[in-house]
Formats: sequence, structure tokens, C-alpha cells
Amino acid sequence: MKIFYHIGRYFILLSKVFSRPEKTKIFLKAVVREMDNLGINSLGIVIIISVFMGAVITLQTAYNLENPLIPTYLVGLTARDSMILEFSSTIVGLILAGKVGSNIASEIGTMRISEQIDALEIMGVNSASHLILPKIIGAVLINPFLTIISIFVGIFGGYLATVFTGAITPDSYIYGIHYVFIPFYITYALVKTVVFAFIITSVPAYHGYYSSGGALEVGRASTMAVVYSSVLILLFNVLLTQLMLA
Repeated sequence: MKIFYHIGRYFILLSKVFSRPEKTKIFLKAVVREMDNLGINSLGIVIIISVFMGAVITLQTAYNLENPLIPTYLVGLTARDSMILEFSSTIVGLILAGKVGSNIASEIGTMRISEQIDALEIMGVNSASHLILPKIIGAVLINPFLTIISIFVGIFGGYLATVFTGAITPDSYIYGIHYVFIPFYITYALVKTVVFAFIITSVPAYHGYYSSGGALEVGRASTMAVVYSSVLILLFNVLLTQLMLA
């Protein structure tokens, strides 16, 4: 029954988070700051992961499609659709859940145990909205751009793999990228990214906001935040796939 307790308290926290900001100017500055902290600072790891994912998908597909009856341009098509449908949204989301989620949980948890959140409440500030809402809005706004960058970089990584390994010709790879492109796949990937961004920020914020004790408890809250965020990302990945692609 403890899970229902946490679910209820999570939604109660969200009801406090999504309230009108007291000072719009300060709120907008906080959103821009969080977009930089949560999104721009993660751009490097997203690019590195995407390049290697695109290269590995291309090479594995090329080496497993050695049947002469199967056209080689399907390697490019597979790399393109794999990056758009799954890797650039879900896998990058899991990476960000570890990087961003642990950071959010530890930051807010440290503020809780050092009584900074209590000080905000005493001053009449809605601490939940003040601390958490800019993070959620910032991630929801910036993460789709990370996904788009990841898609392009991953496809380019596959192209580099064809150039340096000769698994297939670059012309066949490029033809496969253009072959039977379905624009709705981009919409699907961006919808998943927005949902994952909400999970990546709100779940760790919940664990950090209600942490108690000392540094050990903050570390435990950070770990639980990453675990639950990752599980929810995988769960909603299945649900959204069934709803949007079935």
C-alpha cells in the first residue's frame, strides 16, 4: 500500500507546483537558467552517445544483412527509423534520467535537509512551485531540441561508419535515409520526449523535496529518483507506442 501513498503525495506535490508564479520576471529567468543547466549542459553527452549509437546500428544492420536478395539501402532506413523511433528519445531519456534526475534530487534534497525550503515557506513563498516548476518547464522546452539534434547526429554517425568501414556504400546509406520517410515518426518522438522530460524532472524533484535526515538519505533519494524515473520512462514508452503507433 506504500506505493499508493507515494502516488497520492506525488500528485499533491504537483498540485502545489502548478500554481501561478508570484513574480513572472523571476520565474522566466529561472526557466532560462534551468534550460541551460538541464539541457545545454547535457548536449555534449547526447552528441557522443548519438554518434556511437548511429554507427553501431548501421554496422550491426549491415553485417547481419548479407543476403544478396536484401537491398543494402535498408541499412540506412533501419538506422534512420531506429534513431527516430527509439534511441534518440528513449535511450537519451534514460541517460538524462541518470544525469539530470540525480542532480535535481540531490539539489532539492540538500535544500530540504539544510532547512532552506523551510525558510522559503516561512517567508510565504510556495517552495514547490518556486523550485520545481522552472525545472519542469525548462526541460519540457529544451529536451525536444536535444532529441532533434540526437537524431541528426546519430544518422550522421551511421554515415561516418559507412565511410570509414566500407560496410556499405555511402550512396546506398543516403538513399535509405530518404526512402519512405514518414513525418509522423518525428511527432511521435517529440511527444515521447516531452513526456519523458516531465518524468525526468518531476519524479526526482518529488524524492528530493520529501527527503529527510542527512547526507546519506539525500544520496538514497537520488538513487531512488533515478530508478523510478527509468522505470516510468520504459513504462510510458510502451504505453505511448501502443497509443500512437498501433
